[in-house]
Formats: sequence, C-alpha cells, structure tokens
Amino acid sequence: MKILITICGLLLLSFAKVSAEVVPVDTLKLQLATTSDSLKGPLYTRIAAQYLRYDTIANKETKLAYQNEAIENTLKAVHYYSKYDDTLGLRASFNNLALVYRDQRKYSQAKWFILQSNSISRIKNDVPNIISSLLLLAAVKTDIKDYSLAMQDLNEALSLAGNNAKTQGTVQLGYVLLYNNMKDYPKADIALKRYNFINDSIRRGEEIKITTVADSVQKKKKLFLTSNKRLSNNNSSKKTILL
Repeated sequence: MKILITICGLLLLSFAKVSAEVVPVDTLKLQLATTSDSLKGPLYTRIAAQYLRYDTIANKETKLAYQNEAIENTLKAVHYYSKYDDTLGLRASFNNLALVYRDQRKYSQAKWFILQSNSISRIKNDVPNIISSLLLLAAVKTDIKDYSLAMQDLNEALSLAGNNAKTQGTVQLGYVLLYNNMKDYPKADIALKRYNFINDSIRRGEEIKITTVADSVQKKKKLFLTSNKRLSNNNSSKKTILL
C-alpha cells in the first residue's frame, strides 16, 4: 500500500498543474463570466485543481463528490483546450482525468486518457512525459492484471530513463508494484532494493556536492583573508620605511 501511494504521489508531482495561489472556487467560477473563451480552459483547470486535493478528505461521500467535480471541470477545460488546439493543456487534463478515474477504479476510462497523453508526448518527443505516462499506464494495467503489457511499459520507461538516476528509481517502484501484484515477492524485493540503492546514491551524491561547495567557499574565504593580511602587512612595511 505504501508503494502504491508513493507511485501515485510521484505521478501527481509530475502531472499536476496546481496553482500555488489558492483562490476560492466561487471566485474562480465568477471569473468565468468575464473571461474570454481562450482563457476558460486554464480557469476550469484551476477550479478542478481545488477538487483534485480529494486525497486529504476522509469522508467517502465528500471525497467522491470532489472526484466528480474534478472530472466535470477538467472535461470542460478539455473542451476549450481542444477548441484552441492547446496540446499542453489537453495533456495535463488527460493526466488528471486518468489519475481520478484510476482512483475510482474506472480502468477503461483511465487507460484511454493516459494513452491520449502518451500520444501527445510522443508527437512532441517529450521523453520525461512519455515516461510518466508509461508509469501510470503500467499501474492501470497492473490493476487489471494485464501483467505482461504492464511489464512492457515499465521496460520501455526504464530504457527511456537512460542515466537519469531519479527516474530509474521511480521506474523501480513500478516494478515493485507489478511484482507484488503478481505475488512474485523475491523480484519485488530486488526491485525495492534497487530503488533504495538508487535513492541512497542520489543522497550521497548531493551530500558530496554540498560538502564540496562548502569546502570551496572555505578555501576562497581563507585565500581572501590571507591576501588581505599580506596586503595589510605590506602597507605597514611601506609606512615604516617612509617614517
């Protein structure tokens, strides 16, 4: 369960286009009346973003209501993004719809929308978003026990990750989810160990960078103080000679 939550969280970070400024939904809805059609897509996306926070809600009925509001407003955003051929807006909307439908266990809808997102990313040759869509697609296929196709998606995602350690780690979580669902626990354990190893390597690398920068600052500071001291001593010697 923790692995599932982690994967969804990483995908949300990758997909979600949530405004940092939290504006009340009623205020945003009022803005629709005075907003031109070309700007209504992003406005509906901002409204949907408020409801996409449904994970913070414990009550099942309220949570479902939020999910349905997120879907409804995102579909309205899709209408305007389609009208103005805004492919980035469409892709973000498809990603969000796929995530919500998956949470509702409506896997056919989730699969369809993430495939649309994947198609847009492939047309744009946007590798990071191709990988993100493949990870969600693999998760949906894992949910419906289509394990062989889920494996293909994960293998492609790992291949596209190249030398990007962080992305490699995220893909390993996908393998953990898949193998756990297949009840192949030894392989799930291996994938989890790979994920932990990659994360530890990234952390150590960051620590080395911080230490290196700190050492460099200290050396420059020491060199600066030494130079100032020599300059001060030279000035003192000159004054003595003049006297």
